Amino acid sequence: MNLQSIPLDWYLLLAAALFTIGVVGVVTRRNAIIIFMAIEMMLNSVNLVFVSLAQFMGDIAGQVFVLFVMAIAAGEAAIGLAIVLALFRNKRTVYVDEVNVLKW
Repeated sequence: MNLQSIPLDWYLLLAAALFTIGVVGVVTRRNAIIIFMAIEMMLNSVNLVFVSLAQFMGDIAGQVFVLFVMAIAAGEAAIGLAIVLALFRNKRTVYVDEVNVLKW
């Protein structure tokens, strides 16, 4: 089964479902690690849209954008993990509603 036999709508519906699950994860969860995983899921859904539209249009520009999004996601994961580790060392929790670092 090649990529041409699956309609574009299915890819876009899958990407919309992944993005919706990611948004629900960011809004409803309190654990910082799960919030970062939900953000990664949203970025991957955008990557799916870029790749599927690039294949549908016959252009490679969408796949180039995916490389940039993956580089940004890798940086976000590294920095996010460093922030979570620093918060856990200082506050002994990873729940975002219990951390009030910016308060005086």
